[in-house]
Amino acid sequence: MGLSFDDVRSLPLPDLSLSLLRSLGAEPNFNNLIQGFKRRGGSDQPPPDLEVMLARLSDAWAWLEAHALVGRSPKNPQGSNWSRVTSMGRALLEDPDAISKVWANDRLSGALHPALSSARSNFALGDYETASFAAMKAVEVEVRRVSGLSNELLGVALMRKAFNPKDGPLRDPEAEGGEQQAIADLFAGAIGAYKNPASHRTVQFDDAVEAAEVIQLADLLLRVVQRAHSRRDH
Repeated sequence: MGLSFDDVRSLPLPDLSLSLLRSLGAEPNFNNLIQGFKRRGGSDQPPPDLEVMLARLSDAWAWLEAHALVGRSPKNPQGSNWSRVTSMGRALLEDPDAISKVWANDRLSGALHPALSSARSNFALGDYETASFAAMKAVEVEVRRVSGLSNELLGVALMRKAFNPKDGPLRDPEAEGGEQQAIADLFAGAIGAYKNPASHRTVQFDDAVEAAEVIQLADLLLRVVQRAHSRRDH
């Protein structure tokens, strides 16, 4: 395998995992990997930190499995430990830029507001433009529902009305005036930048990380709306 002892000792886990992936064959076996690494240490005087390095290799293997870059081989005989480099893993080996999809998936690994289910589904399918539009559309729909404003108000105009520092139904009356204005600007800017352009024209949106961050931004905005809803209920 191509990993040096220094690599295993010192590389951050994601970097170690990706280096390990590049060293694997099409159908790797974890037990063989570990045994091969032990033999590299020499039978008489293995490195004093061999067990630590083996634990790091185990962590790296788990990282690859968790990110769907390595998976169980469908040809596994019962009780065997053969795996395979997945289609995503092969894509990453052929195109190093594909790692951006891994980092983007990490950003969306936690819970999101239920209104973002459509955005998340489109993201998983690789349709980042639709995912971004759906995320901001969910914000628009929720702002209208909670504020009770009319269907005639759309996009930026709806955000400005809902969060107007003077009389907006979703403004926080206990917040300082500048903060109220900033929240109104935040909502209007997000909708103007990430929903409205996709409503009017075709947007070339092929950056998985940026799409994930748009969905995260929508999740933050929806939590602000949720808090406004709680204030109105009390």
